[in-house]
Amino acid sequence: MELLLTHGYFLHEDPKELQIMKPYPPLGILYICSHLRSKGYAVEVFDSTFQTRAGLRERLMAETPSVLGIYANLMTRSNVVSILREAKQTGWKTVVGGPEPGAYVDEYLDAGADVVVLGEGELTVEELLASWRAGRTSLDRIAGIAYRDDSGATCRTVPRLQIADLDGQPWPAREDIDMDRYVDTWRHHHGKGSVSLITARGCPYRCEWCSHQVFGQTHRRRKPERVAEELEWLLQRYKPDMLWIADDVFTINHDWLLRWAAEMKQREIHIPFECISRADRLNESVIRTLAELGCQRLWVGSESGSQRILDAMQRGVKVEAVRRAVALCRQYGIETGMFLMWGYEGEELEDIEATVDHVRSSSPDVFLTTVSYPIKGTPYYNKVASRVVQIQPWGQSSDRKLDISGRRPREFYRVADDLLRFEVELARLRAASDGSAANSRILELSALIKERRKTLYTYSALEERSA
Repeated sequence: MELLLTHGYFLHEDPKELQIMKPYPPLGILYICSHLRSKGYAVEVFDSTFQTRAGLRERLMAETPSVLGIYANLMTRSNVVSILREAKQTGWKTVVGGPEPGAYVDEYLDAGADVVVLGEGELTVEELLASWRAGRTSLDRIAGIAYRDDSGATCRTVPRLQIADLDGQPWPAREDIDMDRYVDTWRHHHGKGSVSLITARGCPYRCEWCSHQVFGQTHRRRKPERVAEELEWLLQRYKPDMLWIADDVFTINHDWLLRWAAEMKQREIHIPFECISRADRLNESVIRTLAELGCQRLWVGSESGSQRILDAMQRGVKVEAVRRAVALCRQYGIETGMFLMWGYEGEELEDIEATVDHVRSSSPDVFLTTVSYPIKGTPYYNKVASRVVQIQPWGQSSDRKLDISGRRPREFYRVADDLLRFEVELARLRAASDGSAANSRILELSALIKERRKTLYTYSALEERSA
């Protein structure tokens, strides 16, 4: 074995993930695995999802040390730091990549990484392994990496070009992990087994809070025939009940979508699926096509109901377009999910009220909220960098846990969350109310809304006085 690939996601050690129980396989390292094998390298995968850190530690100690490649993101930082330390102690060379390490090169090198991969991993790791296989120690000619030289100085090589032809890449090495367990876990907890695939890489949009560390601001798409072929194999091999299309923005290319729909029809493939899109890449024709394909739920990045805040984010989307997309989805029988963000730079009470009104009026089937967090390397982070507060040591924390001095406390946003949920429930009850039980809940919700709104406005008034 020349390379062992792993990631720092341990499902059974995360209480929140155990509540959700919607795991998907690590396609990124599975793509790297299949690519390197096609080039003649001996690669294995330790899929940590259903394993334990102790199990990985035992594997590292039992194997003859070679190269350990670890995928890292902001959710798994602390686990990855721990894995790096243990790997170095047992004599492994270590390589880290993924959406986070490029923004924290020195921190990951300090934590024990020998090399940080900047961008896509397939070609870079191939060249890295070839260099080490040949006994070369100099890394300065390998594009797309960061490392420490003999003097201890951090070196970054020239950026690597992205893979232009995604259809030339082999499918992810799903057979190297327990895919059936993923499908069975979904089926046990949600009644439907699910699999995932990607049809494209990258997102060309410039939302200020979004990271583009791996794929840059590119958009490269596979041929619809190749995607349909992979899906056909997935359906035959794993017998899933539904599909997750893991693209950043699935409906960017309308012509591609129509060609894929034709290919799916020709192959007689029809499976319920979920995907993510943007309101400005949705119209009635696109939504009708999604419905015909079997789209069960469409997630829309709404972020805010305030156009002022959306413009500050550089979202390039209008509030009215989001509402129109949700209404069209309802018309064609597609559920909608909406992502929302509190506390973006410059948000005021009027923006919060606009978001509440937006969700209440749109009435998506599901909506998820978060308090905005600055991901290092993004324009949003750069805007607030002077006020970013690291609450815990870097290796034990994540960018999700960064605080921004001068911003309202998290309790304020918990109250805003309550207000939003109560307002939406009240609107739905009023629309469907026909009994005393519902009327009783309407009275209760009205009181809760009044109390939550009073709390928000009282806090805001105190804030203005202190200013």
